[in-house]
Amino acid sequence: MQNKSYTINIILLSFFLVLVGIASWGTFSKTQEQEKSFDGKVTALQKQISALQNEITKITGENSRVVLSLTEIQNRQQVREKSQDDLLTGAVAQITPSVVSIVISKDVPKLEVTYQNPFGDDPFFGNFGFQIPVYQQKGVEHKKVGAGTGFIITKDGYILTNKHVVADTAADYTVLLSNGAQKKAAVSYRDPENDVAIVKIDGSGCSTVTFGDSGTLKLGQTVVAVGNALGEYNNSVSVGIISGLNRTVEASGPSGTETLSGIIQTDAAINPGNSGGPLIDINGKVVGINVATVSGSSNIGFAIPVNAVKMIVSKIPRLR
Repeated sequence: MQNKSYTINIILLSFFLVLVGIASWGTFSKTQEQEKSFDGKVTALQKQISALQNEITKITGENSRVVLSLTEIQNRQQVREKSQDDLLTGAVAQITPSVVSIVISKDVPKLEVTYQNPFGDDPFFGNFGFQIPVYQQKGVEHKKVGAGTGFIITKDGYILTNKHVVADTAADYTVLLSNGAQKKAAVSYRDPENDVAIVKIDGSGCSTVTFGDSGTLKLGQTVVAVGNALGEYNNSVSVGIISGLNRTVEASGPSGTETLSGIIQTDAAINPGNSGGPLIDINGKVVGINVATVSGSSNIGFAIPVNAVKMIVSKIPRLR
């Protein structure tokens, strides 16, 4: 009886295990089907993404092959040129009220021509009637002997310029403002090491320049030189680019030869009389002071970086 009961239990256990196995196999099969279904969906999604990427590539390629008409190219060029012109004219309009001409005047001998016998009272040559012109001084006259440029840096009339513009301590200096007014000027500072000087005129509420940052200048950057070209044409402008940085040049002037270091090179025309004028960027900010040009060249000029000038100005107590 016990053996029969034991056998029945074995059969029941075996049947149970079979049922569990069938259930597990069903679950396993169902899981495999779900995985296959999921893999199928991923594959389908990847195909859709690939097709979308191909379509984007096709559209991009077609757009890159679009050829602009000559008229459209010209129109776009005109827009760019107009924008550049607007920037330049705006920069010039901003700076010119602060740019001045500095006229240099002094007493010079007044000469007249007389004719004399080159042999004096020699009796042998006295009857030949041979005479040559000789200049003789007849007093002095006060006259213009040169001109340069400067720009106003304070509202009470301090003006920055080159030292060589106001180097003559025996000369008088007159400042011509952009509005046509003329004012006597006095040299208040000549830098001992750099070609920088400051003159002062009486007045208040003067239009002043804005300093830029010459440390950020780049080769090819557009700049404008403003000044009293040839000592005759005040507020002349010339446009060019930065063609060199940190140059060292030997500059010759009335006071001798001077070595200038860390200088900006530009192809903006700097003519005699431009010295001391501002070199500005297209935002109308001063980035340098025009200081020299290469003799016989119309497209190489030099300017002192404004950052060096700012350091000099900061050391002058009355300008702090």
